[in-house]
Amino acid sequence: MIVDVLENLEKYVSLNPLFAEAVNFLKSHDLNALEISKIELNGKDLVVNVAQTNPKTKEQAKLETHNQFIDIQIPLSGTEIMGYTPAKDCLPADAAYNAEKDITFFDGLSENYIAVKPGMFAIFFPQDGHAPGISSEGVKKVIVKVKA
Repeated sequence: MIVDVLENLEKYVSLNPLFAEAVNFLKSHDLNALEISKIELNGKDLVVNVAQTNPKTKEQAKLETHNQFIDIQIPLSGTEIMGYTPAKDCLPADAAYNAEKDITFFDGLSENYIAVKPGMFAIFFPQDGHAPGISSEGVKKVIVKVKA
């Protein structure tokens, strides 16, 4: 997991061949002006989801992992609390993987929580269990799905 401010996003382009294209899109668009939508930048390998979340408590936020994709999550309209637990510590260890949606959900609360504010981002890799979307009002956010 990486948490940083958006002006440092370019420092991470060497982590994945598709990150440069993602960063170019994010820096060349007014993210707040984007409508709720799904934008394919490089077929299904690089997708930008603009979403509006509903209010969610820590207890309602399910830990999840993705096998095929990396998430770059960017809250736009307010602070989002994101839970984190290493995937190897998520329970149950035999949780069912949904290959069509590339997601596994786990039980229990996250081990750690961090506030990610507008102007910041979080990157979750396949080894990172995360529980996003925790906020009292819900947030508009950008989620970039990058083929791992």
